[in-house]
Amino acid sequence: MRIEYSYTFDLPKDTVWRYIQDDRVLRSSLPGCQTFEEMPSGIYAAELGLNTGPVKGLFSAEVQQVDQIPPTYYRLLVKGKGKPGEIDAVADMILEEAEEAEGGTKITCVAEIEVTGVLASVGQRVMVGVAKVILGQFFKAAEKEMQNEI
Repeated sequence: MRIEYSYTFDLPKDTVWRYIQDDRVLRSSLPGCQTFEEMPSGIYAAELGLNTGPVKGLFSAEVQQVDQIPPTYYRLLVKGKGKPGEIDAVADMILEEAEEAEGGTKITCVAEIEVTGVLASVGQRVMVGVAKVILGQFFKAAEKEMQNEI
């Protein structure tokens, strides 16, 4: 399943890049985040309690940022397991100057996601909608955290 989602931060690109890499911002911004720890290999281990549409339950996830080109691009690798199924995602994260906001930054997430279990049975359209809600919650919370850090 393919998802594309964009969010515009009212912050400069360098600021968004710096804080989108920050452990504290990520921990505070991930919906339902209960734990978020960096492992020695550069992979983050997280537990997320999600309750959005058919996505309900505790998920254990591994998250890694690779192929970074500061401050414009990184690839996000996510593997998650929970009672409702498994998620395997690869997302290209593109940061660019926003056209509509002076000094703002548009981040676009283009992801390929595979789901199994109950998650796969609810249908692609429903899962795309849920994924966009979760992304929206994350980016909105991340922007609030970034504003607090400045």
